[in-house]
Amino acid sequence: MLRRAGLFETTPGRVLAGLASRLDEVAFSAGEVLIRRGAAEDWMLVLVDGEVEIVRPDGRVRVGPVDTIGELSVLDPGPRAADVLATTDGVALRLRKEDFDEALRLHPEVASGIITALARRLRETRLRTE
Repeated sequence: MLRRAGLFETTPGRVLAGLASRLDEVAFSAGEVLIRRGAAEDWMLVLVDGEVEIVRPDGRVRVGPVDTIGELSVLDPGPRAADVLATTDGVALRLRKEDFDEALRLHPEVASGIITALARRLRETRLRTE
C-alpha cells in the first residue's frame, strides 16, 4: 500500500517494511472530521479505503485510496492548513512524525523521493490555478 502512495513510490521496499510496522490503522465514518484546520498535530494519513474531502479557503478536493493527507505536519510542525472530512466510511494508516523522522535519518534516500513527489504536486497545483 505504501509503495503506491505518491510520497513513497521510490522508497526502497526494506524501508517501507520498517515504516509499515510503525503505522496505526484508523477506521473512519462518513461525515467524520479527520483533520481540523489550525490544529497542531504531528502525523499524516495514507488512505487505504474510502474517500475524503480536503477543504481549504481556496477550494475543495476529493481524494481516495493511496493518497496521502496531512503530510506537511510530518515535514513542518505547524497548524494544519485544511479541514479533512470523510465522505465515505474507510480506513487509513497513520504515520507519526517521530517514525517519519527516524526513517529519514536512517535512510536519507527517502527524502529524495518525497521531495520529488511534493515538487510534482506543487507543479500540478500551480498549473491548475494558472
